[in-house]
Amino acid sequence: MKNLIAIVGTNSDESTNRQLLKYIAKHFQEEANIELMEIRELPFFNKPDNYEVLPEIQELADKIERADGVIISTPEYDHSVPASLLNALAWLSYKTFPFVDKPVMIVGASYGTLGSSRAQPHLRQILDSPELRARTMPSSEFLLGHSLEAFDEEGNLVDPEKVSELEHIFNEFMIFIDLMKQLPTDRVGHKMSAEKFSWEKLK
Repeated sequence: MKNLIAIVGTNSDESTNRQLLKYIAKHFQEEANIELMEIRELPFFNKPDNYEVLPEIQELADKIERADGVIISTPEYDHSVPASLLNALAWLSYKTFPFVDKPVMIVGASYGTLGSSRAQPHLRQILDSPELRARTMPSSEFLLGHSLEAFDEEGNLVDPEKVSELEHIFNEFMIFIDLMKQLPTDRVGHKMSAEKFSWEKLK
Protein backbone atom coordinates (compact mmCIF):
# COMPACT_ATOMS: atom_id res chain seq x y z
CA MET A 1 0.00 0.00 0.00
CA LYS A 2 1.26 3.46 -0.92
CA ASN A 3 1.96 6.16 1.65
CA LEU A 4 0.85 9.66 0.72
CA ILE A 5 1.10 13.09 2.32
CA ALA A 6 -1.90 15.40 1.83
CA ILE A 7 -1.07 19.07 2.35
CA VAL A 8 -3.87 21.43 3.37
CA GLY A 9 -2.96 24.45 1.24
CA THR A 10 -4.34 27.14 3.53
CA ASN A 11 -3.98 28.51 7.05
CA SER A 12 -7.74 28.83 7.47
CA ASP A 13 -9.23 27.06 10.48
CA GLU A 14 -12.44 26.35 8.56
CA SER A 15 -11.53 25.19 5.07
CA THR A 16 -13.40 23.03 2.59
CA ASN A 17 -9.98 22.05 1.20
CA ARG A 18 -9.28 20.37 4.53
CA GLN A 19 -12.69 18.69 4.26
CA LEU A 20 -11.83 17.48 0.78
CA LEU A 21 -8.54 15.94 1.90
CA LYS A 22 -10.20 14.28 4.89
CA TYR A 23 -12.75 12.79 2.50
CA ILE A 24 -9.98 11.59 0.17
CA ALA A 25 -8.11 9.97 3.07
CA LYS A 26 -11.25 8.14 4.19
CA HIS A 27 -12.61 7.23 0.76
CA PHE A 28 -9.33 5.77 -0.49
CA GLN A 29 -8.13 4.17 2.75
CA GLU A 30 -8.05 0.74 1.08
CA GLU A 31 -5.73 2.03 -1.65
CA ALA A 32 -3.32 4.23 0.32
CA ASN A 33 -2.33 5.49 3.74
CA ILE A 34 -2.93 9.24 3.56
CA GLU A 35 -1.67 11.57 6.28
CA LEU A 36 -2.90 15.17 6.39
CA MET A 37 -0.28 17.84 7.02
CA GLU A 38 -1.05 21.41 8.08
CA ILE A 39 0.94 24.52 7.14
CA ARG A 40 -0.88 27.11 9.26
CA GLU A 41 1.73 27.12 12.06
CA LEU A 42 4.74 27.68 9.80
CA PRO A 43 6.56 31.00 10.30
CA PHE A 44 6.96 33.47 7.47
CA PHE A 45 9.86 32.49 5.26
CA ASN A 46 13.00 34.46 5.84
CA LYS A 47 16.30 32.83 4.98
CA PRO A 48 17.93 32.21 8.38
CA ASP A 49 21.24 33.89 9.05
CA ASN A 50 22.65 30.60 10.32
CA TYR A 51 21.34 28.67 7.28
CA GLU A 52 19.67 26.04 9.45
CA VAL A 53 16.32 24.41 8.74
CA LEU A 54 13.66 24.95 11.40
CA PRO A 55 12.52 21.73 13.15
CA GLU A 56 8.90 22.05 12.00
CA ILE A 57 10.06 22.49 8.39
CA GLN A 58 12.40 19.52 8.66
CA GLU A 59 9.58 17.35 10.01
CA LEU A 60 7.35 18.23 7.07
CA ALA A 61 10.21 17.75 4.59
CA ASP A 62 11.08 14.34 6.04
CA LYS A 63 7.49 13.14 5.72
CA ILE A 64 7.33 14.29 2.11
CA GLU A 65 10.69 12.65 1.44
CA ARG A 66 9.49 9.29 2.74
CA ALA A 67 6.10 9.43 0.99
CA ASP A 68 5.35 7.79 -2.35
CA GLY A 69 3.50 10.90 -3.44
CA VAL A 70 1.88 14.14 -2.32
CA ILE A 71 -1.63 15.54 -2.73
CA ILE A 72 -2.04 19.31 -2.40
CA SER A 73 -5.46 20.87 -2.02
CA THR A 74 -5.51 24.58 -2.73
CA PRO A 75 -8.20 27.24 -2.51
CA GLU A 76 -8.08 30.24 -4.83
CA TYR A 77 -7.30 33.74 -3.58
CA ASP A 78 -7.18 36.54 -6.17
CA HIS A 79 -6.78 34.05 -9.05
CA SER A 80 -3.80 32.41 -7.33
CA VAL A 81 -2.79 30.15 -4.44
CA PRO A 82 -2.86 31.44 -0.84
CA ALA A 83 0.16 33.20 0.62
CA SER A 84 0.39 30.49 3.29
CA LEU A 85 0.91 27.80 0.64
CA LEU A 86 3.51 29.92 -1.16
CA ASN A 87 5.23 30.35 2.20
CA ALA A 88 5.32 26.60 2.84
CA LEU A 89 6.73 25.89 -0.62
CA ALA A 90 9.38 28.58 -0.11
CA TRP A 91 10.55 26.79 3.04
CA LEU A 92 10.51 23.43 1.24
CA SER A 93 12.70 24.79 -1.56
CA TYR A 94 15.36 25.84 0.97
CA LYS A 95 18.00 23.32 2.09
CA THR A 96 15.73 20.23 2.14
CA PHE A 97 14.22 19.95 -1.40
CA PRO A 98 11.82 17.03 -0.70
CA PHE A 99 9.68 17.75 -3.78
CA VAL A 100 12.44 16.93 -6.26
CA ASP A 101 11.09 14.15 -8.56
CA LYS A 102 8.17 13.60 -6.14
CA PRO A 103 4.82 12.71 -7.77
CA VAL A 104 2.21 15.36 -6.92
CA MET A 105 -1.55 15.46 -7.46
CA ILE A 106 -3.35 18.80 -7.24
CA VAL A 107 -6.96 19.24 -6.18
CA GLY A 108 -8.88 22.29 -5.05
CA ALA A 109 -12.13 23.52 -3.57
CA SER A 110 -13.69 26.97 -3.57
CA TYR A 111 -16.97 28.57 -2.58
CA GLY A 112 -17.65 29.78 -6.12
CA THR A 113 -18.36 28.01 -9.38
CA LEU A 114 -14.82 27.64 -10.75
CA GLY A 115 -13.30 25.53 -7.96
CA SER A 116 -9.73 26.95 -7.92
CA SER A 117 -9.40 26.62 -11.70
CA ARG A 118 -6.99 29.57 -11.90
CA ALA A 119 -4.96 28.67 -8.81
CA GLN A 120 -4.19 25.13 -9.91
CA PRO A 121 -2.22 26.06 -13.08
CA HIS A 122 -0.30 28.61 -11.02
CA LEU A 123 0.57 25.94 -8.48
CA ARG A 124 1.77 23.66 -11.27
CA GLN A 125 4.08 26.40 -12.48
CA ILE A 126 5.48 26.90 -8.98
CA LEU A 127 6.06 23.16 -8.46
CA ASP A 128 7.97 23.08 -11.75
CA SER A 129 10.46 25.69 -10.54
CA PRO A 130 14.18 24.77 -10.41
CA GLU A 131 14.18 24.67 -6.61
CA LEU A 132 11.13 22.35 -6.30
CA ARG A 133 11.22 20.18 -9.45
CA ALA A 134 8.15 18.12 -8.55
CA ARG A 135 6.58 15.68 -10.99
CA THR A 136 3.03 16.99 -11.16
CA MET A 137 0.52 14.62 -12.69
CA PRO A 138 -0.40 16.08 -16.11
CA SER A 139 -3.83 16.59 -17.65
CA SER A 140 -5.73 16.28 -14.41
CA GLU A 141 -7.77 18.81 -12.45
CA PHE A 142 -10.22 18.08 -9.69
CA LEU A 143 -12.21 21.28 -9.23
CA LEU A 144 -14.77 21.30 -6.45
CA GLY A 145 -17.00 24.34 -6.84
CA HIS A 146 -19.69 25.53 -4.41
CA SER A 147 -17.76 23.64 -1.77
CA LEU A 148 -19.86 24.84 1.16
CA GLU A 149 -22.71 22.71 -0.19
CA ALA A 150 -20.53 19.86 -1.46
CA PHE A 151 -20.38 17.72 1.72
CA ASP A 152 -23.00 16.07 3.90
CA GLU A 153 -22.95 16.01 7.71
CA GLU A 154 -20.62 12.99 7.71
CA GLY A 155 -18.11 14.79 5.48
CA ASN A 156 -18.89 12.82 2.33
CA LEU A 157 -19.22 14.34 -1.13
CA VAL A 158 -22.87 14.49 -2.05
CA ASP A 159 -22.53 14.60 -5.85
CA PRO A 160 -21.95 11.07 -7.24
CA GLU A 161 -20.51 12.51 -10.44
CA LYS A 162 -17.82 14.35 -8.47
CA VAL A 163 -17.10 11.15 -6.51
CA SER A 164 -16.67 9.24 -9.77
CA GLU A 165 -14.44 11.97 -11.19
CA LEU A 166 -12.26 11.97 -8.07
CA GLU A 167 -11.97 8.17 -8.13
CA HIS A 168 -10.82 8.29 -11.74
CA ILE A 169 -8.18 10.94 -11.04
CA PHE A 170 -6.96 9.21 -7.87
CA ASN A 171 -6.59 5.87 -9.66
CA GLU A 172 -4.59 7.62 -12.37
CA PHE A 173 -2.37 9.11 -9.67
CA MET A 174 -1.63 5.64 -8.29
CA ILE A 175 -0.53 4.57 -11.77
CA PHE A 176 1.42 7.82 -12.21
CA ILE A 177 3.41 7.09 -9.04
CA ASP A 178 4.34 3.64 -10.35
CA LEU A 179 5.35 5.07 -13.72
CA MET A 180 7.58 7.70 -12.10
CA LYS A 181 9.37 4.97 -10.15
CA GLN A 182 10.28 3.28 -13.44
CA LEU A 183 12.06 6.30 -14.85
CA PRO A 184 15.89 6.14 -14.70
CA THR A 185 16.07 9.23 -12.51
CA ASP A 186 19.22 10.66 -10.96
CA ARG A 187 17.41 12.04 -7.91
CA VAL A 188 20.62 12.75 -6.03
CA GLY A 189 21.90 14.76 -8.98
CA HIS A 190 18.59 16.57 -9.33
CA LYS A 191 18.58 17.51 -5.65
CA MET A 192 22.13 18.81 -5.96
CA SER A 193 21.06 20.90 -8.96
CA ALA A 194 18.14 22.34 -6.98
CA GLU A 195 20.43 23.15 -4.07
CA LYS A 196 23.01 24.85 -6.28
CA PHE A 197 20.49 26.82 -8.34
CA SER A 198 20.56 30.57 -7.84
CA TRP A 199 18.55 33.22 -9.64
CA GLU A 200 21.35 35.67 -8.89
CA LYS A 201 23.71 33.72 -11.15
CA LEU A 202 21.32 34.29 -14.06
CA LYS A 203 21.71 38.06 -13.91
